[in-house]
Amino acid sequence: MNTHDERIAAALDADDRAFLDSLETDRGMFQQIGDSWHGPLGGWAKLSFGFAIFIGLGLAYVFYRAVTADTTDQIIGWGLTCIALLIMQGFLKEWMFARMNMLTVLREVKRLQVQVALLGEK
Repeated sequence: MNTHDERIAAALDADDRAFLDSLETDRGMFQQIGDSWHGPLGGWAKLSFGFAIFIGLGLAYVFYRAVTADTTDQIIGWGLTCIALLIMQGFLKEWMFARMNMLTVLREVKRLQVQVALLGEK
């Protein structure tokens, strides 16, 4: 720990320390997904989660059809559909995880703001 961290820790009272400790708890993936469903983009996050489930089910069906296809044309058609759904799923998950990462960064910035404000009061 450097001197800045030591000064911040010394400036905190018990209530402030309890608040900061609650922010530092490690949140799992499912809790982070739930956190992303709130706020201004919460509706879009719920919609994208629903689409991700729908695409996943469609992907399983399309993959099954590609594996059990009889002709080469059917294999190519179902295989290309499978690849398209995989790409859609990838972009959708990328957006969802980027949103979760943004919320984690905002949480850390808020924690730093509280620490600096408390240090400024002392």
